Amino acid sequence: MRIHYLQHVAFEDAANIAVWARQRGHELSCTRMDLGQPLPEPDEIDWLVVMGGPMNVDEHDAYPWLVREKEFIRRVIDRDPRPTSGYPGAPRVLGVCLGGQLISSVLGGRVAPNRQKEIGWFPVSFTVEAAGHPVFARFPREVPAFHWHGDTFTIPPGAVRLAGSDGCDNQAFHYGQRVIALQFHWDYSLASVQTMIAHCGGELVDAPGIQKPSEMLARPERFDAIRTLLFEMLDGLAV
Repeated sequence: MRIHYLQHVAFEDAANIAVWARQRGHELSCTRMDLGQPLPEPDEIDWLVVMGGPMNVDEHDAYPWLVREKEFIRRVIDRDPRPTSGYPGAPRVLGVCLGGQLISSVLGGRVAPNRQKEIGWFPVSFTVEAAGHPVFARFPREVPAFHWHGDTFTIPPGAVRLAGSDGCDNQAFHYGQRVIALQFHWDYSLASVQTMIAHCGGELVDAPGIQKPSEMLARPERFDAIRTLLFEMLDGLAV
């Protein structure tokens, strides 16, 4: 399978999604949107992954490439499902954090500041509707997740809400069976969080919903847990 991911800043790469792709023997390629790198044609990829980033989806003046990125995401979602590479069905599209917000935006949803920033380890609860999705039906109702966001998305028209948390009502949705948006991070490794602390540590003020670095980095086994959940989700979506 040809997996292509969109990266927005140097310090937020595909992390454990890349680990999964390589372990499963998939092709993996990347466009650095912030560097103006070219995008593939939608029919040249089987899976689009849209990563996180510190910008808002509507900051077009500061990040003019967001317009081009949104147009590309929409084209991939709308691509004719007839296979061109031997891989069956419509392309998979997965968005994480900013990526999920971009998917919501192109589908007609809104992205706005959440009622509080959510940074650290907070559980996510799946909805009753999640049990009807072939990927998420196998998961327990409450799962661990790492978060680093100040904005949040609404559920766009035609999409189904999959999850929420105490600090953020909308943590995930699906559009059809093969487009999934996550607000939370299962993609992060311990090194990912260390890098986020180094680059975005100014956000770590004393406020509800924001943990201290020592809390975030404690109990490394939690990173193993979310990697397992990530791999199960990606394996399910790849079927």
